[in-house]
Amino acid sequence: MGMTEKQGGSDVRTNTTRAIPQPDGTYRLIGHKWFTSAPMCDMFLVLAQAPGGLTCFVLPRVLPDGTRNTFRIVRLKNKLGNRSNASSEPEFDDTFAWRLGDEGRGVRTIIEMVMMTRLDCVIGTTSLLRACVSQATHHARHRQAFGGYLMDKPLMRHVLADLAIESEAATALMVRLAAATDASVGGDEREAAFRRLGLAVGKYWICKRGPAASAEALECLGGNGYVEDFPMARIYREAPLNSIWEGSGNVNALDVLRALGREPQAVEAFLDEVGAAVGADKRLDAAVADVKAQLADTSDVEVRARRLVERMALVLQGSLLVRYAPAPVADAFCASRLGGDWGYAFGTLPTNVDTASIVERATPKVA
Repeated sequence: MGMTEKQGGSDVRTNTTRAIPQPDGTYRLIGHKWFTSAPMCDMFLVLAQAPGGLTCFVLPRVLPDGTRNTFRIVRLKNKLGNRSNASSEPEFDDTFAWRLGDEGRGVRTIIEMVMMTRLDCVIGTTSLLRACVSQATHHARHRQAFGGYLMDKPLMRHVLADLAIESEAATALMVRLAAATDASVGGDEREAAFRRLGLAVGKYWICKRGPAASAEALECLGGNGYVEDFPMARIYREAPLNSIWEGSGNVNALDVLRALGREPQAVEAFLDEVGAAVGADKRLDAAVADVKAQLADTSDVEVRARRLVERMALVLQGSLLVRYAPAPVADAFCASRLGGDWGYAFGTLPTNVDTASIVERATPKVA
């Protein structure tokens, strides 16, 4: 996708790339994109200003007659991480493209692909969380210090259990969002309504948790986690990216507010989903009631957007874990994330949590 331009960033309606109509129905693009990942692709979706407004175009690398389209890569980005995936600044100079959708409807046309790649961000960060837990628990199971294995130290076990809970909550939500996406593609309107809100909520929260969890997991390996000989350094660099891709935290929070204001069916589907576990845990019940109250209060809603979206995500994860996760995991999640019995750092779970079973479940079963 080629959407971002230097003068607007996420505000794609300020794009200046021009699309000039041709007599045969095609267009020629003139302009510059600030961030276009995977520039080696054969096909791109690009936003440009046509006579009728911002429009989506399909831009091929190779033209129908076999010649090369004009797609000049000004430079590759020197990124913090994600170096295996190139990101570029392409220049369009009389570049051939086909229109996709109506003129002036570019954002609405391309948003369906954005929704899919938001799911990619959720899946990617969930995978990184699982990798963090695998690295940390494997190290703690085999590393001896202070007279025993790190895995057997209560303080370390609390950290590992907390990371495992975060990973399990992300996995449950990721799978639910993937199922809703499949059903939406199949024409299920109810699942499409849930996906509309659930995906923005999940993308915001899971991708926010990735950097914090990777930093904590890196610390479990000590100095070894901070050197390039081990995978944690790469995971740590990779973790922040998914929170930026397909809309930063603020963009996703505002998207949630947009859905709340314009799509009541999405709100209803979301509340039905979290309400499916009502009665199973008092802490979850109280949190669901709190979310409903916050949704009904429209005062200063933009200022409260992040707090609201975070709470919605936690309630959704709690509902899924209560229904589908082992009891120790669901109980620890509700106690810490919903009941408030939790500190600001990982490893500050309540003292009565069954950390041993949670960590055992999360530890890779390898020698």
